[in-house]
Amino acid sequence: MNADAWDRAENDGAGDRAVHGGERPTVRVEKGPDGVALVTLDRPQRHNAIDLATAAELTALWRGLRSDDSVRAVVLTGAGDRAFCTGIDRSVDVPQPASPFSMDDPLIAIGPKAADLWKPVVAAVGGMACGGAFYLLGEAEFVIASENATFFDPHTTYGMVSAYESIYMAQRMPAGEAARMALMGTAERLSARRAYETGLVSEVVAPGEAVEAALRAAAVIASYPTEAVQGTVRALWATREAARAQALALAPPLIALGNLPPDRQAELFAGRARMDGYRTR
Repeated sequence: MNADAWDRAENDGAGDRAVHGGERPTVRVEKGPDGVALVTLDRPQRHNAIDLATAAELTALWRGLRSDDSVRAVVLTGAGDRAFCTGIDRSVDVPQPASPFSMDDPLIAIGPKAADLWKPVVAAVGGMACGGAFYLLGEAEFVIASENATFFDPHTTYGMVSAYESIYMAQRMPAGEAARMALMGTAERLSARRAYETGLVSEVVAPGEAVEAALRAAAVIASYPTEAVQGTVRALWATREAARAQALALAPPLIALGNLPPDRQAELFAGRARMDGYRTR
């Protein structure tokens, strides 16, 4: 879910409006001659928050890249300098099944591994990465962050269970750090430097240089034999697959049991303080 994107609900999303009578794509893809594709979430006026159209574009993109032999590695980033991604857009209406045994999560298939893509993905983070952004960071091979990057999870602040997000982060950083980020909600943000110290981030670079650094790393990887690279990616993911699958299976009932009703969530969100008082560590 969002945090600052929620805190700026006055943004009208005009940049995502129709072009030639239809919605313009909100995910840009640029393919280089070195075998690297740069994938950019392109909703900067909404802090690259993900609406249903963007979620569908990401799912289709990853599946399409499986059979695109011209792409051997991917860099994933967000447009603008304020945010990598702030999770699901608060304006999105996600109808839920009437059955208490079913739940629809529009972000569940936005990551590359969910699409069975084993080409390496390097995430380049500048600005905020929070909430639902962890679905994407959790399925990247490694993360390069600008010094201005911050990481946080607003769910508990607004009466929601951080289930999928916490599961992804618990596989990327020490359990205590993942717990603190999830439980402190909007009161704290993890700096790029602290994220590097915990292992969530593999390299910290000057502001504005994360994409360039990620492209350099991806180009090196793309220059190696494809089968060896993808086999290594698959092996690395196999080391934590069983625990991840078991934990993810628990997510829907935990969310159903622990989330406040939507009207109570809306009350908490409507009464939220401005985001100026958070602590960065």
